[in-house]
Amino acid sequence: MKINHINLTVTDVLAAAEFLEKYFRMTNQGGNKGFTVLFDDDGLVLSLMKGSGSYPETFHIGFGQESEAKVNQIYEVLKADGFDVAAPEHHHAWTFYVKAPGGFTVEVMA
Repeated sequence: MKINHINLTVTDVLAAAEFLEKYFRMTNQGGNKGFTVLFDDDGLVLSLMKGSGSYPETFHIGFGQESEAKVNQIYEVLKADGFDVAAPEHHHAWTFYVKAPGGFTVEVMA
């Protein structure tokens, strides 16, 4: 059994969707300022719903990458685009975290 649907409440649906499309190749199936649905290439359905976007400090979603080089590439693009993001480090994986538009945190790891 695998999880195939996750709903996140976010403060800005359109900005969060654009972020996930641009940096993590999710496909937006349309929506509006209050709700939208995205898909990844493995069948995950991620819905974004307008809300407080208030999560516990350690809450995050993760995007596994095929290599450390890909993690570094995403990091460099995010940094160049103005995101406040610390460089990748070895912890449980080669990883970094970024605060996404909409009020949630994303981990990128290999």
